Amino acid sequence: MVPTPKLRVARPTDDLEAVAAFYRDGLGFTELYRFADHDGFDGVMLGLPGAPYHLEFTRAHGHRAGRAPTQDNLLVFYLADAAEWQEAVTRFKRAGYAPVPAFNPYWDRLGVTFEDPDGYRVVLQRDAWEF
Repeated sequence: MVPTPKLRVARPTDDLEAVAAFYRDGLGFTELYRFADHDGFDGVMLGLPGAPYHLEFTRAHGHRAGRAPTQDNLLVFYLADAAEWQEAVTRFKRAGYAPVPAFNPYWDRLGVTFEDPDGYRVVLQRDAWEF
C-alpha cells in the first residue's frame, strides 16, 4: 500500500493578513499554525484539520513578493455535491469577495473563480474529481 503524501502549497505575499482572511473566510479554512520573525519570515498555515494538504503564506521582512504573474495561476477545488458547492460560493460572497471571469473560459462552465488580494485565483469547480 502506497502512503498518501502530505501536500503543502507555499507562497509569499506582501499582505499576510488580507491573504489569510481570504482563504480562512472564503474557503472556510482553519488557521493551523502561525509564526513570527522566524529567520526574517512571518507566516500562517491554513487548511482543514486532518486533511492531507494545507496552504502556507509567508512574508519576508524587507522583501517584496509582488502580484501573481498571470490570471491563470489557480488553485482548483472540486466539489461534486451541488449543495456543498453552493455553500462554498456563498461563503466567499458573504465574506465580501466577488467572482471574477476565469482567464480560461473552461473554468466558467462548471465553476466560479475568486481572486485573492495578490491576484492568485481559486476556482470552485462543481464537478467530481475523476482522475
